[in-house]
Amino acid sequence: MSRLAWATLLVAAVFETVWAVNLEYADGFSNLRASAVVVVAMALSVALLAKAVQTLPVGTAYAVWTGIGAVGTVVCGILLFDEPVTGVRLACIGTIIAGIVGLQLTS
Repeated sequence: MSRLAWATLLVAAVFETVWAVNLEYADGFSNLRASAVVVVAMALSVALLAKAVQTLPVGTAYAVWTGIGAVGTVVCGILLFDEPVTGVRLACIGTIIAGIVGLQLTS
């Protein structure tokens, strides 16, 4: 599979994390700047995902995209919003990462 497609998918997942984190700042879409970041990051994320699936299998790409976005959002929640860090949460993050790596290695 193309390294460019995987790189595109990674950037798409970063934008997924950006929009998800900015939902907190958007405050129910009452903060216009953060709301604009959410909308733009969503559009970029989906557009880049669409580009990646031109080369990568859609099921694999979607699972990796959501997995990276989920892990990124949890990590940002811990770092930015003082969300709890527990052994169970870290184990769950590790499981998601293992799944992402496994899908990438077998595609």
